[in-house]
Amino acid sequence: MVQTVPAIQGWFTQGHAEGEQPALLGSRCTTCATVFFPPVAAEGFCRNPACSGERFEQTELGRRGTVWSYTDAQYQPPAPYVPASDPYEPFALAAVELPEGLVVLGQVARGFGVADLQVGAEVELVVETLYTDDQGERTVWRWRPVPALGATGSAAGGSR
Repeated sequence: MVQTVPAIQGWFTQGHAEGEQPALLGSRCTTCATVFFPPVAAEGFCRNPACSGERFEQTELGRRGTVWSYTDAQYQPPAPYVPASDPYEPFALAAVELPEGLVVLGQVARGFGVADLQVGAEVELVVETLYTDDQGERTVWRWRPVPALGATGSAAGGSR
């Protein structure tokens, strides 16, 4: 059995167990309740300039959000980026506003591109394989468009 390992440890859960969904992991300041992503150490300083808090607790962030902005990556990013294909194939990126008020950037799920996105559209968090190495499959979070009720076309079926 191939082992799946997050490409970035501690930033998201895989959601493997029965009925368990993947989730981004953030930090919540125990003083002002401000939520951060990526997560911070259990002790440090609050990123909220109006707060002097120094302790944080881990919190799961909402799995769904709305597209705040999006673009495509037409050029291969430099190392340490590991391309998923050779030759390089462009992919879409989405900045997604979560219910907590954070905007989180991530790739769009396989099979979807900029033609499948629009500002304000709903997306959900999924976990997909970024690449495979000697340790197993390295996974990352991605944003998958949620089909609108009664929708047809590429966004509803992921035909890209």
